[in-house]
Amino acid sequence: MSQPIRFDPIRLPPEAEVLRAEVRAFLAEEIAAGHFDPQTSPMQDGFDRDFSRRVGQRGWIGMTWPKRYGGQERSYLERYVVTEEFRAVSAPVRAHFTADRQSGPVLLKYASEEIKMDILPRITRGECGFCIGLSEPNSGSDLFAARAKAEKTARGFVLNGSKVWTTYAQCADYMIGLFRTSLPTDDNRRHGLTQFLIDLKSDGVAINPIGNMAGGADFNEVVFTDCFVPAAHQLGEIDGAWKQATSELAYERSGPERFLETAYILTELTRTLGPEPDRREAEGLGRLVAQLHTLRRMSVSVNGMLQAGHEPVLEGSLVKDLGTIWQQILPTKARDLAAFAETAPEERAAFDALLPHALRIAPKLTIQGGTTEILRGIIARGLGLR
Repeated sequence: MSQPIRFDPIRLPPEAEVLRAEVRAFLAEEIAAGHFDPQTSPMQDGFDRDFSRRVGQRGWIGMTWPKRYGGQERSYLERYVVTEEFRAVSAPVRAHFTADRQSGPVLLKYASEEIKMDILPRITRGECGFCIGLSEPNSGSDLFAARAKAEKTARGFVLNGSKVWTTYAQCADYMIGLFRTSLPTDDNRRHGLTQFLIDLKSDGVAINPIGNMAGGADFNEVVFTDCFVPAAHQLGEIDGAWKQATSELAYERSGPERFLETAYILTELTRTLGPEPDRREAEGLGRLVAQLHTLRRMSVSVNGMLQAGHEPVLEGSLVKDLGTIWQQILPTKARDLAAFAETAPEERAAFDALLPHALRIAPKLTIQGGTTEILRGIIARGLGLR
């Protein structure tokens, strides 16, 4: 059955712009204190627990969550502003971002009250990090091809199998993982998957870093060998987690981080071209900014839908697909536009230092958050084309 794709023309409310000023002032203080440098932080690992704790003290982690769990009960649009401002200066948010963006909301929906009262306040304080256990070797972004198993025992479940592309698993405290508890049926290959909350310090968990061309190892393979998970750590419906996982992806794929990961190159390109670029440079820069503005409007719209209680899976997939393409192309476009710019070497030093890094990390953007092929399959299915 097809469904319409819509992006409502949502505008940020006044309170979001007030918050933006507060966030910018906080970031200016952090930069002045030497906690990070926007011109070099894109080349760092972005993992800083002390920074996350300071963000937590401001109430900017889990800010949409109920106050009884440490949240602030603010809107998704206000959270959008915080994410946008942090990403604009490449702030080191890795320690808390996954937990804030999607793992916390999953726990809010499906975890027991005991787990929520224990873990959610620690997330909001910037003291607890998560990674995502969805993709697997030989199946990639095709979540319904998952083979990692969870076998039921008298007291819980025993996990065996592996997950891959688990960003910052080596630093995380917990994973929310998708495991097969039953075989798929002939008429429903989505059947048989269940989500679990996994303590990564448990016996039977091995985390193997995966190096990348940029010299980092933020991706990992996580191998489970007879890893026991208590029954209370089952999240949601047994065999029915495909509904939960696809809902979770609306959070993962729709935020500004999905088109701002290499945006620092656009900032440095603007500085390199200077206040009076020639006609070719101005046209190229204008196109990039117009494309960025379009992606931003789409993302704001999706966050407005989340605020209204909807699950914009198709719209989120579109933001991720188009955003990935844009940020992958951006470094190459920036290199071409800056090639003949008459700028003093010292004035383009940051651009020249960051460009090779942006070019090297661009390929991985297709993998994280769902490959282009899978995203387009989701979109096609939603439109009734397959």
